[in-house]
Amino acid sequence: QVQLVESGGGFVQAGGSLRLSCAASGSIFSIRLMGWYRQAPGKQRELVASISSGGTTNYADSVKGRSTISRDNSENTVYLQINSLKPEDTAVYCCNANVMGQYLLTWGSYWGPGTQVTVSS
Repeated sequence: QVQLVESGGGFVQAGGSLRLSCAASGSIFSIRLMGWYRQAPGKQRELVASISSGGTTNYADSVKGRSTISRDNSENTVYLQINSLKPEDTAVYCCNANVMGQYLLTWGSYWGPGTQVTVSS
């Protein structure tokens, strides 16, 4: 079994910053792509940023230039730093990881439960 747990969400004023963390644990052999998604009320889930095991990153246009995704492969953890937060960044942020299990040696996509980010104007 693989579990992902996010942390670091909360309330912040517009213009502020947040750093989200997501730690993967369990029977993990390898993690390929890790990413952050968000879903605002009444909207579809969207990709915020992703990072490969080699460090290649990809950002949504809405956060490009004010966010940084990084990962610690030794800790199976991915981070998302968002600066200059805007009210439209308000959403539930979930992390996703493409994981090869330690015993089955097959790839699977796993999700964390999410962490709420609320940006006040």
